[in-house]
Amino acid sequence: MSLPGYKTSEKISALSAPLSQVVQLNVGGHLYTTSRSTLRKYPDSRLAELFSGPSKLPTDAEGRVFIDRDGYHFRAVLEFLRSDLLPKEDIEEVHAEAVYYNIRPLIKHLEESPQLFGELVGRQQFLSRLPHYRENIEVLIRIARAEAVAARQSAIMICVLRSEEDLSFHENAISSLEADKESVVTFGPWKAGPSVKDLLDCVRMDIEKQGYTLSIQP
Repeated sequence: MSLPGYKTSEKISALSAPLSQVVQLNVGGHLYTTSRSTLRKYPDSRLAELFSGPSKLPTDAEGRVFIDRDGYHFRAVLEFLRSDLLPKEDIEEVHAEAVYYNIRPLIKHLEESPQLFGELVGRQQFLSRLPHYRENIEVLIRIARAEAVAARQSAIMICVLRSEEDLSFHENAISSLEADKESVVTFGPWKAGPSVKDLLDCVRMDIEKQGYTLSIQP
């Protein structure tokens, strides 16, 4: 004998069930258990955004929420969220994760640390001498937004011209790409010491600071 409306009421009950306050995480293969309130400690962070409602993130075979990031250094991020403890090692790696998760108080503390402060000052001096760097970052983001409307991702070619000789040698190739309507953003040339890798690291950091995920492939 079946009860009319039984399945319907069961479904409604399941949909209205409160979110669990305990969250099981699998971050890059490292397992963590924490509270939803800890992850939402800073309302403007990416973690707060991800865990303010039912998670849209994938889960692993055991049902843990999976985040495809550096799981080892996530421990330091979680410790800061729990107790405001700052890491004493791997500052640069933890800073990269803090930037990704947009945990601004942690970013500020790390950038004021002796390990990062000198590097950041040198980085700012380098970028101030790089022609049109800030404008190019804005162009990258604008193109990415336009291309990602349908596919949620975009592919943009970055041409890095380390020297005036590079500019002269590749000028025709770049013009050809632009004529073919390819998405191309050009950086350089510059006379300072940092390498092409240093520049690309700066591009990645500045774009991720604005909440985007970036993958640079040669």
